Amino acid sequence: MDGYTTLHEMLTSALKQAGEESGMLLGQELAITLSDSLNTSKTSYFGGLEDSCFVIGVESREAYTGQFYLLFSLRDAIVMSSILLGIPPARIQEKKRLCIIENDDIDAFAEIANMINGAFNTVFQGSLPNKVHLKLLSPKKFIPDVDELSETEPLPEGDYLMFRSKLEMPDQELNYLDVLIPVELGNQFDPPGEAPAAPSAEEEGAQPASGEEASAEPQTKVTEDDAVAASLEDGPVEDGIDSVVVLGDDHEERSQMVAAAGSSGYQVVEGTLNADIKDLFAGRNVRLVLIGSHDANDHELAVCIKVNAIRQDSPPPIIMSAQRWTRTAVLKALKYGAREIIVKPCSQEELIAKVHRFCKPPVQ
Repeated sequence: MDGYTTLHEMLTSALKQAGEESGMLLGQELAITLSDSLNTSKTSYFGGLEDSCFVIGVESREAYTGQFYLLFSLRDAIVMSSILLGIPPARIQEKKRLCIIENDDIDAFAEIANMINGAFNTVFQGSLPNKVHLKLLSPKKFIPDVDELSETEPLPEGDYLMFRSKLEMPDQELNYLDVLIPVELGNQFDPPGEAPAAPSAEEEGAQPASGEEASAEPQTKVTEDDAVAASLEDGPVEDGIDSVVVLGDDHEERSQMVAAAGSSGYQVVEGTLNADIKDLFAGRNVRLVLIGSHDANDHELAVCIKVNAIRQDSPPPIIMSAQRWTRTAVLKALKYGAREIIVKPCSQEELIAKVHRFCKPPVQ
């Protein structure tokens, strides 16, 4: 598959980050490594499919419109969702062998998919500022020889760019994550016929050795941390002072978060969990919110909902810390907008590193 250099780089970075963040959610290492790419069609792809799969649509909005698709082996989905739900290893293997997936599994897997989509948004928005926003659609199951292909199901007819990634997790045998992008949408993300930049005086007269080299113009490499920063710096911006908001009822722990937030170089404003969020956000371009709680119960998690309600179009990333986490609380926190989960007590160095992930400190 020639061309699509920028798209390949974005996916490589997004998938790597998705593996790291999903691994944190699962409590063990998960690597997602882009290994192959090729042109295919719906008929060709599903014609050679032997195992059941989950198809998850991702809607691309803003300047680049369309849908692309994440396809997981159903057995991989069972393994990852069961780990997230804390199911014993022997039962996981039995469910995997029999392809048993229940409603709780589907809900848990949807949260893993949310993490992956969040990583995609971070990288894509960092590379294409103000031009793309990705929304995850509901997953659907497809079983070969049972479910029939139609013109639109499980995805529309047409030609696709397929990017295949290997899933790797300790003590688990996993398969692949395939990203299928319609050619038309791929051409929006990464126009293959885009004219190269005008050469400098020294480069005038220098010609590429072949057409292949011409299609592989060097692209600006976006690192994971740069992508996070760019997505925040170039995304929708509210009027007002660049700020970090710190919320927590425990004064000592809130002071620790305030000190970490101050390393961002942005103005820091603090309040309790019952503070008026609208008042704290007034006149500010809030870049990050830190929330400290004790049990991560529904009342404390509801603060995430309030934050998102204030900035519906461009909610800031949230780092949420608590002493006691249940798997249900983790799922809810991620669903309500938390981008990082911290188990307290944590070191000041760890907290600062989390802040710098989303807010680059000023250059000295």
